[in-house]
Amino acid sequence: MKNFEMALPNSVDEAVGLLPKTLSDDRARLLAGGQDLLTEMKEYLVEPDLVVNLKSIPDLDGVVWASDGSLEIGALTTLASLEKDASIAAAFPALVQAAASIASPQIRSAATVGGNLNQRPRCWYYRSEDYPCLKKGGTECFSYYGKNRYNAILGGGPSYIVHPSDLAPALVALGAEVQLISPRGERVLTLEEFFVLPSEGDVLRETRLAADEVLTRIRVPAPAAGQRSIYLKFKERDAYDFALAAVALVLQTDGDKLASCRLVLGAVAPVPWRCTRTERKLAGRPLGEELVALAAQDALADAEPLSENGYKVPLTQGLIAEAFEALTI
Repeated sequence: MKNFEMALPNSVDEAVGLLPKTLSDDRARLLAGGQDLLTEMKEYLVEPDLVVNLKSIPDLDGVVWASDGSLEIGALTTLASLEKDASIAAAFPALVQAAASIASPQIRSAATVGGNLNQRPRCWYYRSEDYPCLKKGGTECFSYYGKNRYNAILGGGPSYIVHPSDLAPALVALGAEVQLISPRGERVLTLEEFFVLPSEGDVLRETRLAADEVLTRIRVPAPAAGQRSIYLKFKERDAYDFALAAVALVLQTDGDKLASCRLVLGAVAPVPWRCTRTERKLAGRPLGEELVALAAQDALADAEPLSENGYKVPLTQGLIAEAFEALTI
């Protein structure tokens, strides 16, 4: 690992003042829980001169319930504290299920919500210093013709990464927003628009976070009356693995019909993949096996598997069916 200096700012304003002004300038990086950044530094994927440690800033961790029933989560809140919070589990089961599915207890005790949302791709071509892939400024996505068992089947191109976060699909399904602070002030984005496809912007980036911005808080709107949610994840091994496919589902029923739903897939696209067309098709339909089958079929209708990851289509369809059955049948 390259030698670096550590800054311990006392405020968010001080932290953003230490950051570069352009995305191409990697001289400074933010440190939250360190589970991803330190790994990248050890592999020489990033070599900052300065690491800005956010843990020295007060009030960036913990959760606060607003009077309207919404939930504010500090970016430095650990995954373990989310997992153990009974009030969050009662209001937002999918969020607690997602947090509990991540890595190991030891990692969850250190990893943060903000870090989990901003982690970089786990594609082995990106993670290996031997491959100058697109995500590192190269000219080729080696996974397209190479080893692509874990890569995207939806929304891919020109890069075929999948977004590795488990919290992200759950929070997108719950309609969460993120607060971003920079020298220009504060801005708020929905988490859905925070993430960006490789084809929509700078292929080197996965989010709309500016070089001199810090994600400080996540807001989850109050659950609607009768709202139900679930997060399901399939891993290659029971312990510590990233998802091969994941499903976050939030819905409301109206008698024997589905009133509305938000269906978001994880580990199958470069961003948490919201199935808006499927959501529209399902709204108002009677609950039952036909609705479950339609949801599973329509959500993957546009899938374009690569040479080694076709298994993700039936796997994800099975998870979708399981999620709908758990909440409606």
